[in-house]
Amino acid sequence: MRSLVTGGAGFLGSHLCERLLAEGHEVICLDNFFTGRKAHVAPFLSHPRFELVRHDVIDPIKLEVDRVYNLACPASPVHYQHNPIKTIKTSILGAVNALGLAKRVKARAFLASTSEVYGDPEVHPQPESYWGHVNPIGIRSCYDEGKRCAETLYFDYHREHGLPIRVARIFNTYGPRMLPDDGRVVTNFIVQALKGEDLTVYGEGQQTRSFCYVDDLIDGFVRLMEQEETVGPVNLGNPSEFTILELAEKVIAMTKSSSKIIHLPLPADDPQQRRPDISLAKKVLDWEPKVPLEEGLERTVTFFREMLS
Repeated sequence: MRSLVTGGAGFLGSHLCERLLAEGHEVICLDNFFTGRKAHVAPFLSHPRFELVRHDVIDPIKLEVDRVYNLACPASPVHYQHNPIKTIKTSILGAVNALGLAKRVKARAFLASTSEVYGDPEVHPQPESYWGHVNPIGIRSCYDEGKRCAETLYFDYHREHGLPIRVARIFNTYGPRMLPDDGRVVTNFIVQALKGEDLTVYGEGQQTRSFCYVDDLIDGFVRLMEQEETVGPVNLGNPSEFTILELAEKVIAMTKSSSKIIHLPLPADDPQQRRPDISLAKKVLDWEPKVPLEEGLERTVTFFREMLS
């Protein structure tokens, strides 16, 4: 297979490129380097089946491929709120261009969607059948609604043109190659702890998240893309639920940090609960996360310790 990975130099994209190369694919990594980094894919540049292309997905893509993995979009609040109009263009025009390419060359098209399509959910845990509870005009809407519209585009291309699609809804994922300034809770806590700074917990810290290690998620991507039973959407995430305060305490203990926990006001539209129902993934992909939080955090702490040293 020749596989295109948009956003391929990002956190998830670079891990996907690595997995596809290991499986024998030719891989074209496409990225505009807003949140992607050349360093993430530097080890692959000499690989005979790897190609790096600097390109923005809001512009048409003209390539010959068998698989289109569309991961291009800033995914952390700090980055997607930096330029919200560009974020929504990336989600929507990026989807249009990825789908147009897939339609032209008869490729299978994968969308990395997000649990943010569920908003601040009123159903818990969230199954794929839940339509969500989303603020369409809030500060997170550029990302939430951009991804909801991207899903609509994928399903309309599937219905109207018979395009083979696969849609994954990603829940909180962490691991090496995350950016230290991305504003996500795992990176915030680890970087703060390693620097001996106070860990910032928003609200009382009783809001919950589920944390999936990156290797598990990428395995879910590949299984979803290559199975024939469903086009999705399929939730991919860890159903083990932790409060933000519990995570902060784990990171302090793991890093042996002298940091203290401080509390700040909750950001607007911050979801109170987020946990996937992964029954469908278990059924059609034979998939569920295998890396325990403690093990994944250890690997991630090691990565950041080396980066900051």
